[in-house]
Amino acid sequence: MKNAIRTGLIATILGVFTSGVMAQEQYWKREWPFTDFSKTSVEYSDILSGGPPKDGIPSVDKPVFKAIADESEIGDSEPVNVVKLGDAPAKAYPYRYLIWHEIVNDVVDGVPIAVTYCPLCATIIVFERTLNGEVTTFGTTGKLRLSNLIMYDRATESWWQQAVGTAIVGSRTGMELTPVVSWTQSWAQFKEENPDGLVMASPNAGRPYGRNPYAGYDTATRPFLYNGQNPPDGIPALSRVVKVGNKAWPLARLQKVESLTEAGVTISWESGQSSALDSGRINQGRDIGMIRVRDAKTGEDVLHDVIFAFVFQAFEDDGEWMTGG
Repeated sequence: MKNAIRTGLIATILGVFTSGVMAQEQYWKREWPFTDFSKTSVEYSDILSGGPPKDGIPSVDKPVFKAIADESEIGDSEPVNVVKLGDAPAKAYPYRYLIWHEIVNDVVDGVPIAVTYCPLCATIIVFERTLNGEVTTFGTTGKLRLSNLIMYDRATESWWQQAVGTAIVGSRTGMELTPVVSWTQSWAQFKEENPDGLVMASPNAGRPYGRNPYAGYDTATRPFLYNGQNPPDGIPALSRVVKVGNKAWPLARLQKVESLTEAGVTISWESGQSSALDSGRINQGRDIGMIRVRDAKTGEDVLHDVIFAFVFQAFEDDGEWMTGG
C-alpha cells in the first residue's frame, strides 16, 4: 500500500512538472512564433526568464564610432573590449554601453561581427555573424540558462548560448558561431596603444551610461539564477578566471606573478582597469587589472575570455583548472 501511494505521488509530481514545462513551451511559442521549438539540445526546464522580454535589452545594430580625440566622457580606468582585424583601425567597445545593451552588431575590416557581453557571467565574446553564407544580426531573448545570456539570430530566431556560441533551440540547433580574437583593456591603455583607433560613441537610447546596474555583483557569494555545479573548493563562484580553450587560470594567481607561460600561451596581467561590476559607477570600480594572452611562440593574440569561475565549471565538461598545484 505504501509503495503504491509513493508511486502515485511520484507520478503526480512528474505529471505536474511535465505539464509545467509544456505550458512554458506553449507560452514561448506565442512569444516566438518563428522559432522551431521541435529542435533543441538542452532541457527546456533549464531555461529561465531573466526578467526582460525579447529585445527588452536592446542590441545596438548601427553603432557610431569616433576618433579618440573626440571622446571625453570615458574614464581612463574604464574597461573597453578591443577588436583589431586586418589593416583597419582598432575599435574599442566600452563596457559602459555593453552593460546596457549586451550585443553590438558591427562590421570590422569587412567582417560582420557581434560583440556580446553577459554581465551575470562576465563573459565577453566576439563572434562572426555569417552563417552558411548568410549575414544575420543578433538580439537578446531575455532568457538565461545557467545564468548565461541566451541570444537569438534574426534570420531564423534560433536561440544561442552566448558562453559557448552554440545554437540550443531552433532550426540551427547544434551550429556553432566562429569566435573572433578580442581583449579587454583600460581606456587609457587603448588610447596609448592605438592613437588612430576608433571608439564606439554613446548610443541614443536614454540609458544612464557610465553607471553599473549590477553594483556589488562580482563580490556576491552566489550567481543569479544559477543551478549548476560550483567550482572546486577554494575557488569562489564569482571569482574571475582566464579561460583559454578548456583551461582556466584563476585571476588571483596571475595577479601575484603578473606573467606566466604555460600550456603554450603567455598570460600577462597589468593593473589599471576597473571592474565594471563593482561600484555603482564603472569608473570607480576596484582595480582588477587587465589580461593579455599571446601564443608563447609567435606572440600573436589568442582567443580567451576573463569570466566568473562558475561559468567555466558549467560549460567546460572536460575543463582543467590551472591553479599551479
